[in-house]
Amino acid sequence: MQKICWIFIALCLTSCATSKSEYGLVKVNENEAISVADLVLRMDQNKVPSIATIKAPLSAVCQNAGCWVQVPKPDGKPLMVRFKNHFTIPPSTPIGTEVYIHGRAYWDTVSVKALRHFAEDAGKSTEEINKITQPEFKLNFEGDGIKWASEKSKGK
Repeated sequence: MQKICWIFIALCLTSCATSKSEYGLVKVNENEAISVADLVLRMDQNKVPSIATIKAPLSAVCQNAGCWVQVPKPDGKPLMVRFKNHFTIPPSTPIGTEVYIHGRAYWDTVSVKALRHFAEDAGKSTEEINKITQPEFKLNFEGDGIKWASEKSKGK
């Protein structure tokens, strides 16, 4: 009986140690992925919201809850990806992790309050946060699924 108990504990610990490589509401199909550059070009040409799957390295991850990420755009500025229904990924996910993200791209004005909240989540200083005084009209992305590009780049 004791051996069975130890086997059960070992199985539980093994399954708990296994990290996930996909999160969200939808299963992400990496075969449909486009680059962030292609997405930006598409959205610059047509301001209509668009469903897409993008492939990109993470440039920032919300350290409070893993509820948003950023990926680099061709101009060097970040594309903010907020997750639909506030699903999360591990905040410890390393910067540079290559991911596929499925969701909806759209243009919208982001309020000063929201910009400050994101800056706070990113660990910016009070001084940096207080410098945010104007809303921004920019490209946004609401992700409903995220998948690591390879098993090697999974978060820990």
